[in-house]
Amino acid sequence: MRSVGPPEPVFTDHDHVLEVEDLEVDFRTEDGTLHAVRGVSYVLRRGEVLGIVGESGSGKSVTSLAIMGLLPRTATVRGSARLEGQELLNQRRRDINAVRGKTISMIFQDPMTSLNPVHRVGEQIAESILAHRDVTKKEAREEAVATLARVGIPQPDQRARSYPHEFSGGMRQRAMIAMAMANEPAVVIADEPTTALDVTVQAQILETLIEQKERSKAAFVLITHDLGVVASMADRVLVMYAGRPVEIGTIDQVYASPRMPYTLGLLGSLPRVDVGERKPLTPIAGSPPSMVNPLPGCPFAPRCPLATDRCRVEEPPLRDMGDGHLAACHYAERLAEPGMDSTIFIAGHDNVDRDLPGYDEDVATEHLPTDATELGR
Repeated sequence: MRSVGPPEPVFTDHDHVLEVEDLEVDFRTEDGTLHAVRGVSYVLRRGEVLGIVGESGSGKSVTSLAIMGLLPRTATVRGSARLEGQELLNQRRRDINAVRGKTISMIFQDPMTSLNPVHRVGEQIAESILAHRDVTKKEAREEAVATLARVGIPQPDQRARSYPHEFSGGMRQRAMIAMAMANEPAVVIADEPTTALDVTVQAQILETLIEQKERSKAAFVLITHDLGVVASMADRVLVMYAGRPVEIGTIDQVYASPRMPYTLGLLGSLPRVDVGERKPLTPIAGSPPSMVNPLPGCPFAPRCPLATDRCRVEEPPLRDMGDGHLAACHYAERLAEPGMDSTIFIAGHDNVDRDLPGYDEDVATEHLPTDATELGR
């Protein structure tokens, strides 16, 4: 099997730094209860990078905000999240503040709204250091400057006295990385760290993250829409859909041998340069379902070309495909058959529910070959 990611490190059970088990998050709304996260479980090991991918609204960010204790009071959180054995969920503010920013930290996707606009960048980093270390203000300021230097900000002493609006988008994101890494946390959650940045700056930010990971040996949870970013940086990947994991495995397992049609669709919607011929992209018709009044069965069934009546009444559990590769699909074994690739979303077009939210006939049929009907039978 061709390797598509970094070499897979060897871990033991003693390396577990973050253990999430059966995490559920509900929100009370005027229309009813929104089931944002439904039974997320994973283990993060020291020095490991776990990529979490999925469409907007799949529950990626809510999962991490629940772990960090940053959800509003309208949220109901159940389950368990243990950081080095310490429970994080539903704790007193004083207890969660003692570890947040010290043992676990978060890089937010929009630094312009995450950084305080009326305080200098260096002051904000120093504040985090003072909150968790027994140092003087002078020492904290010096450490803040050193942290800015480590993430590649030029003239860090001068830049530490600047305000967030005086930074470019890439520099603001570097400042967020500096703040997250200031206290050498064991776990860093990076929520869409390259959003709204141009391609060149994205590459620089990712290189900075990799350098900080190698230097600190911290474990990372990387939340992103970009499967290319995950392939280049992560050791394992967790694919989410409708608030729950639908596939978990190593980069090689998930990218080279996906066992969930949704994962196959995500991979097929991306342009590739490693194939010898030009092929049209294969979009997934429709949009994710509403989780206020979810339909019975598999949430992906209305958009799935392999869906049967069983899929529409019975939601599949996560099953072990071997070697720790988990997939939530009744017909996961079929995806291992020859010829099963993203073209099933073209071939199975007639099997897709045209009444699903967001379905667009013109988009869905734009690249249909003339024999698509026959291919789908």
